[in-house]
Amino acid sequence: MTSLWLDDQRERITSDTFDSGAHYDVVIAGAGITGLTTAVLLARAGLSVAVLEARFVGAVSTGHTTAKLSLLQGSVLSGILSRGSSHVLKAYVEGNREGQAWLLRYLEEHGVAVQHRDAFTYASTPDGVKKLDAEYEACRKAGLEVERLHALDLPFETHGGLRLRDQAQFDPMDVLRALAADLRERGGVIIEGARVKDVETGEPSKVTTSLGEVWAGTVVLATGIPILDRGLYFAKVKPMRSYAQAYRVPGELPQGMYLSIDSPGRSLRTAPVGGENRLLVGGNGHVVGREDDTQRLVDDLEQWTQQHFPGAVRTHAWSAQDYQSMNLVPFVGWMPRTGKHVALATGYNKWGMTNGVAAALSMTADILDGNISWAQTLHHRITLPKDVANSVVANVQVAGELASGWAGSLHPLPDEPPAEGEGVVGAEDKEPAAVSTVDGVTCRMSAVCTHLGGIVSWNSAERSWDCPLHGSRFAADGTLLEGPAVEDLKPIDEPELPGDEHVPVEDLP
Repeated sequence: MTSLWLDDQRERITSDTFDSGAHYDVVIAGAGITGLTTAVLLARAGLSVAVLEARFVGAVSTGHTTAKLSLLQGSVLSGILSRGSSHVLKAYVEGNREGQAWLLRYLEEHGVAVQHRDAFTYASTPDGVKKLDAEYEACRKAGLEVERLHALDLPFETHGGLRLRDQAQFDPMDVLRALAADLRERGGVIIEGARVKDVETGEPSKVTTSLGEVWAGTVVLATGIPILDRGLYFAKVKPMRSYAQAYRVPGELPQGMYLSIDSPGRSLRTAPVGGENRLLVGGNGHVVGREDDTQRLVDDLEQWTQQHFPGAVRTHAWSAQDYQSMNLVPFVGWMPRTGKHVALATGYNKWGMTNGVAAALSMTADILDGNISWAQTLHHRITLPKDVANSVVANVQVAGELASGWAGSLHPLPDEPPAEGEGVVGAEDKEPAAVSTVDGVTCRMSAVCTHLGGIVSWNSAERSWDCPLHGSRFAADGTLLEGPAVEDLKPIDEPELPGDEHVPVEDLP
């Protein structure tokens, strides 16, 4: 599954050389929109900056987004209002508005193509109308000039919608290319293949990576979800995965950016590619690792598109991962118990284009001892009983997944290897094993996630092993793809090292 944006044949962003033992004012983990925007802002202020990326620039969320730069965000604003005060809602929208405005100015200054579009949120069922009403009221309270519509120009039935004029869309890799070039002109470096594994805070802090160690006055974790467990953010956000596909479609296409407010989720936008417009269709989100048949969701999206856009020919299919906080407001700021040496940003709830830039502005202000009023409001928002209850429920579900995963790994593995494109979990020598066959190669890995010991499940659409606890994902050969884990899955025949803590199946209750 290759993203439309990452399939671009233009020259990719190159990597600088890792300098073991180097000292920087700021080390940023993650080369997506949050990490690179933060890097540019800090480099502008005269700080020495290194961006360390575990895989390649744009490899995770930014390279797989639908890239809508919009303040109209489905049911997010009514969700925030139902969980907090209008003060928090207004601060959230103000931060997103400032992030949107900053990025639009930046892209204009750097000649990056942007398509200005109206954004629409619509109801696909009668039950969705009440949600539209609630979102309309929340938008108005937040100062957004939304319009209530009774009909939309779409080739399928809707039950009304909302419109916010003059929002934007773009190719997210164009954005990263501009930011990367700007950063390097200001003396910053971007190093790919350098996975941050640990940070020992101090004056300076030691940053341990897969390539060696470097030193930093400040560390910024812009990794989607923090790879350090201090603050327990993995227990405060829910890892969500959703799907997207690009199509050539005969005839006219809807020119706005559309998102359904009810289930099943559907997202629509166009993208100019090589002189033609492609249709992007997204949706069918779920918690990572908790869907038995992800290929079914991909197929469902394809069938829906063929039904409503006859003659559509799919050119790309991919999926994306993001994290949802319990009150729908991102966590941004200093990580607890790090002495203001480590900053983080997580919980964008699939709206990373605005929230990512807002987070960069907020963290930059913190690092440079600035003060942004909306950011301070969000830093000090109150956790309500409803949010605590939601967190308890979410973590009870995590505990249930942990127990059921280990119980499910008790049965023996089949005698024959899995068929092509399939994976299975079972017991081998009293240990949970994950066995898959991809491109004719059968891999036998430990089924124990290297983050907190969950049992991974097979993702049939992406041929990966996904952890249902906190969203870590691994390739069929065990290579870490994303999530809070920092180590690959272990090959099943690798000898156990002293200090390994995973639990033999026979010792489970």
